Amino acid sequence: MRAATRRRSPRNWVSRYDGAMPVHVPVPVLETPRLVLRGHRVDDLDDSVALWSDPEVTRHISGKPSTREEVWSRLLRYIGHWAVTGYGLWHIRERATDRFVGEAGLADFKRDMAFSFDGAPEAGWVLAPWSYGRGLATEAMTAVLAWSAAEHPRTVCIISPGNLASLRVAAKLGYREIARADYRTSEVIVFDRQHV
Repeated sequence: MRAATRRRSPRNWVSRYDGAMPVHVPVPVLETPRLVLRGHRVDDLDDSVALWSDPEVTRHISGKPSTREEVWSRLLRYIGHWAVTGYGLWHIRERATDRFVGEAGLADFKRDMAFSFDGAPEAGWVLAPWSYGRGLATEAMTAVLAWSAAEHPRTVCIISPGNLASLRVAAKLGYREIARADYRTSEVIVFDRQHV
C-alpha cells in the first residue's frame, strides 16, 4: 500500500525528459578594433541589471529604470530573438579590459505603433554611461550593420527627439529621418537606412 501511494519525486519526473534537446541558439561573435560582440548569456544578468536600472541610461528610452525582473525578461527576449528571427542583440565587451559596454543589434519588437516598419529589422544600441563619447556605439553598430547587410539591407530605428547622442550615432551610421510617430506616451523619430 505504501508503494502505491508514494508520490513520484520531481527529480524522477524530470528524468523522463533527459533526452529532450537543450535549446542552443548560435550567435555569431563580431569583433572590432575595440569591442567584442557576443550572444547574451544567463550569467550576464548582473551587467544588464546595472545598465537598465541606471536612470541616465533609461531617461530617453523608457523614462524609468528597470527592475531585476524586467531585465530578466529582456534578457530572455534577447536570447529568444535569435531563435525566432535569426538576428538579435549582442552583449558588448571592451577588448582591452573585458569591461561590459552595453548592448546593440537588430530586433523585431512588434511595437504597437501606427507607423509600420514594413518588415525591416529595428536597430538599437544602449551603452553604459562610462563609455559615452568614445564612438563605441558607432563602432558596434557598424559591425552589426555590416554583418546584416546581405540579409537585411534595410533597417530602421526609433529615437527620442531629446536623445542627442543617439541622434548623432544614427547620422554617422547613415540613418535618415522618415517620420515622426507616437510611441507609448512620447513622440519618436523614425529613421531608415539602406545598405548600398
